Amino acid sequence: MEHNLLLYNTLHRQKELFKPLHEGHVGMYVCGPTVYGDAHLGHARPAITFDVLFRYLRHLGYRVRYVRNITDVGHLEHDADSGEDKIAKKARLEQLEPMEVVQLYLNRYHRDMEALNVLPPSIEPHASGHLIEQIAYVQKILDAGYAYESNGSVYFDVEKFNRDHHYGKLSGRNIDELRNETRTLDGQEEKRNPLDFALWKKASPEHIMHWPSPWSEGFPGWHLECSTMGEKYLGDTFDIHGGGLDLMFPHHECEIAQSVAAQGHEAVRYWLHNNMITINGKKMGKSYGNFITLEQFYDGSHPALTQAYSPMVIRFFILQAHYRSTVDFSNEALQGAEKALQKMLDGYRRLQSLMPAEASSVELPDFATRCYEALDDDLNTPMVIATLFDACRYINQAADGQIKLSAEDLSKLRHLFDVFLVDLLGVKVASEAGGASMAPFEGAVDLLMEIRGNAKAAKDWATSDLIRNKMAELGFDIKDTKQGVEWKLK
Repeated sequence: MEHNLLLYNTLHRQKELFKPLHEGHVGMYVCGPTVYGDAHLGHARPAITFDVLFRYLRHLGYRVRYVRNITDVGHLEHDADSGEDKIAKKARLEQLEPMEVVQLYLNRYHRDMEALNVLPPSIEPHASGHLIEQIAYVQKILDAGYAYESNGSVYFDVEKFNRDHHYGKLSGRNIDELRNETRTLDGQEEKRNPLDFALWKKASPEHIMHWPSPWSEGFPGWHLECSTMGEKYLGDTFDIHGGGLDLMFPHHECEIAQSVAAQGHEAVRYWLHNNMITINGKKMGKSYGNFITLEQFYDGSHPALTQAYSPMVIRFFILQAHYRSTVDFSNEALQGAEKALQKMLDGYRRLQSLMPAEASSVELPDFATRCYEALDDDLNTPMVIATLFDACRYINQAADGQIKLSAEDLSKLRHLFDVFLVDLLGVKVASEAGGASMAPFEGAVDLLMEIRGNAKAAKDWATSDLIRNKMAELGFDIKDTKQGVEWKLK
């Protein structure tokens, strides 16, 4: 089928027909983590959202260069321009080298992403590895007249830029509102205007991470890295830039200003933002102290959790909501996602064991077209999930002997789940507990079911009942159907 992929462009506040800049090739940049602590649920949402987009674009036949940066320098505590560097602070508290902190938490982040079945990006550049490029980018902005040096630091002149262009177009803010909202913080007297943001900061004597530059021994501003690395790896104009909604202002707003000042034009054609994970209506994040790490979800160790939740439950929980909608954490919501996923996986398992009839007794809806239409409509993953549940109804009816399905229809259903549930939604179906490593476990259970079936055929009811009862004690639900025996963990 022809795909008219509509993506919601935050800049224009509307869905737009996606047309890649270069035929057959897509450049996509997504803001990655600042690696000074363990990943939490708020980190999982953008990772999963843009993983689905990455998977779908590749499925449609595009060659995608997916860049996800690692912020390992320049992200300060209070805002982009003041306070202690978050990684340097962690290094001081834990008595580690800053890059040791980065590597420690980056390793954990990669482990968490692998558990969530998030595909690795094409390129994962570090801000600290691109200092030369960032210094050159600052110089381009200075040469264009949109920045100034002050006491060894370099600041972007927001007022001057706004006179020539429009600062605030992405977030829908105007310069007068921003003036009223912005206060002058201690230590920022060197700015001409409180709205101005740092491109390069002169390092204080106690600052651990600093590098030489034409202006001072210092470090780059937080916003600079994405503009610099986006241009380096995707060119001066690329297709998609994504991230969490909290990055729209000021981070992405500043990126637009930087690219226009340095290049004379905007760099990004489509801006995509996923909405927030909230807890009791408030954004979940490190700065609020209300976050739950992914590891705590997996082992159930956080006091706000009533149980442990597997990585696939977390992934399914996030995909049940549209990426632009808010998702509020609760144990009830996660338990609901766990039950829904189990029903989906039960349907998938039953589908694999269904035997074909000579002809179908019903006409199946065109589930695949419905799923494609949902994904083409701004990645509507909840609609894909609803469609797969509709398909499960037919699977369950066939397994219970209520309808018959031909080999062709069974093949269509298996292809449907393999493409949309496994390949595009990225749900692991082998096992919730450990993926492919569970194959021997499942094989052993199937062998027990075969022994029980042979005992029933030989009218050895004692052995048959013994296996069934012992399996039930161990937490298995055994069901005899017209298609054969089915089992699942309760």
